[in-house]
Amino acid sequence: MNTMAEARLQTQKKSSQDGQETSLWSSGFGMKLEAVTPFLGKYRPFVGRCCQTCTPKSWESLFHRSIMDLGFCNVILVKEENTRFRGWLVRRLCYFLWSLEQHIPPCQDASQKIMESTGLFSWALLRFLNCLFLNVQLYRGQMKMVQKASQAGSPLVFLSTHKSVLDGILLPFVLLSQGVGVLRVAWDPRTCSPLLRALLKKLGGLFLPPEANLSPDSPEGVLARAVVHATVEQLLASRQPLLIFLEEPPGVRGPRLSALGLSWLGLVVQGVQAGIVPDTLLVPVAVTYDLVPEAPHDTCHALAPLGLWTGALAVLRSLRRWGCGRRVCVRVNLAQPFSLQEYIIDARSCWGSRQTLEQLLQPIVLGQCTAVPDTEKEQEWTPVTGPLLALREEDQLLVRRLSWHVLNASVASSAVMSTAIMATLLLFKHQKGVFLSQLLGEFSWLTEETLLRGFDVGFSGQLRCLVQHTLSLLRPHVALLRIQQGDLLVVPRPGPGLTSLARLSAELLPTFLSEAVGACAVRGLLAGRVPPEGPWELQGVELLSQKELYCQILLLLHLLPQDLLLLQPCQSCYCYCQEVLDRLIQCGLLVAEETRGSQPACDTGRQRLSARLLWKLSGDFTDSDSDDFEEAEGRYFRLSQQSRCPDFFLFLCRLLSPVLKAFAQAAAFLHRGRLPDTESGYTEQLFQFLRATAQEEGLFECADPNLAISAIWTFRDLGVLQQTPGPTGPMLHLSPAFASRDSQEKLGQFIRQFICS
Repeated sequence: MNTMAEARLQTQKKSSQDGQETSLWSSGFGMKLEAVTPFLGKYRPFVGRCCQTCTPKSWESLFHRSIMDLGFCNVILVKEENTRFRGWLVRRLCYFLWSLEQHIPPCQDASQKIMESTGLFSWALLRFLNCLFLNVQLYRGQMKMVQKASQAGSPLVFLSTHKSVLDGILLPFVLLSQGVGVLRVAWDPRTCSPLLRALLKKLGGLFLPPEANLSPDSPEGVLARAVVHATVEQLLASRQPLLIFLEEPPGVRGPRLSALGLSWLGLVVQGVQAGIVPDTLLVPVAVTYDLVPEAPHDTCHALAPLGLWTGALAVLRSLRRWGCGRRVCVRVNLAQPFSLQEYIIDARSCWGSRQTLEQLLQPIVLGQCTAVPDTEKEQEWTPVTGPLLALREEDQLLVRRLSWHVLNASVASSAVMSTAIMATLLLFKHQKGVFLSQLLGEFSWLTEETLLRGFDVGFSGQLRCLVQHTLSLLRPHVALLRIQQGDLLVVPRPGPGLTSLARLSAELLPTFLSEAVGACAVRGLLAGRVPPEGPWELQGVELLSQKELYCQILLLLHLLPQDLLLLQPCQSCYCYCQEVLDRLIQCGLLVAEETRGSQPACDTGRQRLSARLLWKLSGDFTDSDSDDFEEAEGRYFRLSQQSRCPDFFLFLCRLLSPVLKAFAQAAAFLHRGRLPDTESGYTEQLFQFLRATAQEEGLFECADPNLAISAIWTFRDLGVLQQTPGPTGPMLHLSPAFASRDSQEKLGQFIRQFICS
């Protein structure tokens, strides 16, 4: 620590003399580094297998271990080998020749004939993508699964995440270049300018008419929904692939699950149930970027709709950055296709009873009871729109849970990009600065930890080149300062740049989510026993019973929003508690403590299935050595005393600190806010409070409008805030149960117990 302080002092003196920061890229790193093994040489997991519980037949089909040996391809890189011709002239015209050779199956649809009529459109799109991106990587093994599925005769419906407004242009090109066919894209009208919307309609884009969201008894609404329903039926009958985005467009403040995506998926489910086609294959898709091309530096402002002029400006900006090597990389992941018909039949058997967050947590928060209900949480933030209202209530629930299931699969198959790893290290481990030599080793460590947890990374190459590329992309948010020893000091810029780093680091959270939940639960369990600032050895003395751990994990699972957890509907909270405990044991943070008279954890010879476990669903069986809460009462654990454990434990706790600290600040704001107020008005009040607190305490990772919305909606579900009709719309006000300062303080204490300072 003294060396770091001296280095920082020397850096300040040197920077004051030079008057500007040292340029990293003009003179290289200024240090000699040995070449390391490329990351492609390390173990890379095959991600994207479908759920074995809900779709066991699909899990067995369309997959063979040989496809795991296939490599990657850059779909926007066209060479002489990609054409039927050879020669020096072909090498200069290969993009144009390749676009002319693309075969599109004939179709009677007028809008699709426009795309069939010219190869110049494919050439222009290919050049446009090359100007924007350094590469677009696609795993050949995943693509082979999709190509095999397309030959089965059932229509394909691609259900994708939505990280950029360019997704609707990039994905159709990627799948067209791989022989899948022309995708019909269900666009969100909010992401497109009127001129671009008219062009996309000519090119076969689908837009839900505004009248479709009118009341069910409205004649205009009935007619619009009938037209849309007929369009989807025609698409399914003609076996045309369809692309639906399940996430809200980037920059839109609101729930993660898209109401528009639910509507389109509901129409597909309705078509299959009506017998238009025997079955439909659903393909979860994930697109990840180093940096979203159109994302603004100020995360407080929403993105502007994509238009022809904004697209041209984006190309010009990319051309300006071309010489600087700051173009971004893209990774497209396609998960294993699964049968919609099989899911409809099998998934209903996994549904159990659920309770609201107010029923589950409010009595515990207020100290009225201590027993944690072993029941699932019912939390839906996405509004039901007109097309979805036309379905039966049971089918609406089916569509919602199917959407969560697919979104979970898409996120699980998403590749972790280098910017997410770098942002996580700078934000949660080295916010005061880190030497580059140390950062190189930790970047390699976190990459290996990601791969070991079954998540893939979206980069490869030598460590030096990766870090150079990543830091160049993050240059607006970090300062690179040279010190006298020849090393470099990488320092995150204080202020809104930390908010941007927090958003990038959120892409890594699903990789460590189970361990992070477990670490924060352990912190909450120790909060009443050991001072947070106490030494690690003192915390390791405490015995933690398995039953207490289960209860604490359940409390945190109920508190955290479903938009963050993305739990599969077929997976119970009890099953997830077991998974969290298993992860903590596997990563070495918890060690079993054998107590006198208890059966050793490794002794399975006399264990029998309890009566409760005999009738549990197959999804509730895990590798954990506990059957239920009662049988886990006699098993205890301690925190491991290995030297690496304190830092790793703190790192895991900090991964959830942005959302937990935002919730704690929202609880402290209850007595300061002006209520009653509209939801948007109170959200703006809370957001301004988060920004002011960030300036005072440096908690810039919490100054995010989406965290403010998430806190308000969670408090509404918890019964802290109530909604009543008002002249200008629904009004929020404090509920009687949390009107007193004492109850508000209890809420704050309940949240703060999970935060590790």
